[in-house]
Amino acid sequence: QVQLVESGGGLVQAGGSLRLSCVVSRRTFTADGMGWFRVAPGKEREFVAAISWSAVTHYADSVKGRFTISRDNAANTVYLQMNSLKHEDTAVYYCARHIYDRTWNEAHDYDFWGQGTQVTVSS
Repeated sequence: QVQLVESGGGLVQAGGSLRLSCVVSRRTFTADGMGWFRVAPGKEREFVAAISWSAVTHYADSVKGRFTISRDNAANTVYLQMNSLKHEDTAVYYCARHIYDRTWNEAHDYDFWGQGTQVTVSS
């Protein structure tokens, strides 16, 4: 069983920044791709960003240039640096483990999920 624990969410003004963290309890973390998704009020789950085991990154168009995903294999942690936040970024953010050789932007291609962390951007 793999456990993922997110942290770093909170309330921030539009234009501000937050950094989310996701700690993964898995000894082979270095071999895993990881992703971030979000669920905004009244909306479907949405892909945000992903990073492969070799640190190749993928982003949703809505966050390109503003968000950066990274990983620290020594700490079994994946990060999501969010800059220039907008009100529409308000959501619960989830990290998830990617299933090898599947697509990067579909939730069904991830098998383990964290509990989520709330990000609220005031306008």
